[in-house]
Amino acid sequence: MGAAHDHDHDHAAHDHAAGAGRGRLAIAFAITASVLVAELVGAWVTGSLALLTDAAHMVTDAIGLLVALTAATLIRRPPTTRRTWGLQRLEVVAATVQAGLMIGVGVFVVVEAIRRFAEPPAIPGGELLLFGVLGLLGNLVAMAVLFGGRGRSLNLRAAFLEVMADALGSVAVIAAAIVISLTGVGAADTIAAVLIGAFIVPRAVALLWESVQLVLESVPKGIDLDELRAHLVATPHVREVHDLHVSRIATDLPVLTAHVVVDDECFRDGHAATMLQDLQDCVAEHFTVSIEHSTFQLEPVSHATGERRAHA
Repeated sequence: MGAAHDHDHDHAAHDHAAGAGRGRLAIAFAITASVLVAELVGAWVTGSLALLTDAAHMVTDAIGLLVALTAATLIRRPPTTRRTWGLQRLEVVAATVQAGLMIGVGVFVVVEAIRRFAEPPAIPGGELLLFGVLGLLGNLVAMAVLFGGRGRSLNLRAAFLEVMADALGSVAVIAAAIVISLTGVGAADTIAAVLIGAFIVPRAVALLWESVQLVLESVPKGIDLDELRAHLVATPHVREVHDLHVSRIATDLPVLTAHVVVDDECFRDGHAATMLQDLQDCVAEHFTVSIEHSTFQLEPVSHATGERRAHA
């Protein structure tokens, strides 16, 4: 006997969490694209590596936000007979693309910085300061738009992290501009570019690692599988739990499947239905991460013994 714990609000809630950020993403994309154009013009006018690095990162931001916006839109499509989870996993694809782009920018910065330390160009501090301030203002507005939704999905979190990295990059550009204006030391621009790259890469790697964990269907953070198993076994009439699997389809969609061995009498006295509800309530309510999409196969002791021998 098996069943899935599907409340009427489950898929609606997942759709809301995955797709509700579309408006935020659209606004952030428009702001980022506008700032990108301004920074590209500024990098061309000033010859600043820091501004070019920030602009290059904003290219990845603009692409990443566009991918995230597309994913957030497609995720809302209903499941089909071919894709039974719909397009929920596009969130993971979008975050992976963003992380890859960010790592690429970090590598570019290192290579270009080495070249510039050998041949430092002249950088006009005043113009650099102007474009740095414009970039910072745009990034702050985009951050404010994305702030409220950053915890809803990996997609929105990735977008927020990228815009935040851009804001800090703009701060570095402004600092470099001030140093250049006051001291004339053009190397400050290259140092700022390296600092921007140093901020980008670790966060990109962390985001990529989390995406990989989703692809590998690792147990979600906040769930101790041994504790979960012990909790299920402690349910009255449960003899054993095996073939227990917990993973995530998307950031906000943890799923669980398990074979549960119960007393034979549960199948004779009609108690199996109550057992199933108790198990589903257990995983949905008793843990930090609520697992509302669960599937349990209830087995009598005789069946479970034969199944274990077959598996062995």
